[in-house]
Amino acid sequence: MSLINKEVSDFTLQAYHQGAFKTVTKEEIMGKWSIFFFYPADFTFVCPTELEDLADLYEKFQEAGCQVYSVSCDTHFVHKAWHDASERIQKIRYPMLADPTHALAKDFEVYIEADGMAERGTFIVNPEGKIVAYEVNAGNVGRNAQELLRKLQACQFVHTHGDEVCPAKWQPGAETLKPSLDLVGQL
Repeated sequence: MSLINKEVSDFTLQAYHQGAFKTVTKEEIMGKWSIFFFYPADFTFVCPTELEDLADLYEKFQEAGCQVYSVSCDTHFVHKAWHDASERIQKIRYPMLADPTHALAKDFEVYIEADGMAERGTFIVNPEGKIVAYEVNAGNVGRNAQELLRKLQACQFVHTHGDEVCPAKWQPGAETLKPSLDLVGQL
């Protein structure tokens, strides 16, 4: 079953963000674009490369009006310990959500029961709190923040230009498609 247009359930989670612990709720994501970037666990191998890649482009996500949230099933205390121990993780300026009860991972359907951790799931959530794009990778395959930014920008474009669609490899400012009634079946 697809998660497209599924509304994110209510949640209240602890986060490690900019040197402090804070609470993040569903209410905070409403009215703006959000990315939920699930990863298996802190103190692992592929995860820090992905989180650093995302940190390197965080300013561009912010310029696009999008808040990024990394999420693992670790506690906020483990997030802080990892941040303190890793130069890569020290670059992170976005909130690191702690999901030790697995509630959010289960809601986004990325929880691996046998391992007690999340798959590598990336979710773009619109201002109405609905999932508009997502991708789930095997644990040994890292993701690309540049492509995620492009997908976010495409989702934002079609959100505001509902009668147009973005073709493959679309970039902001590039030509879009305006489907006619004759082409609707070809989408």
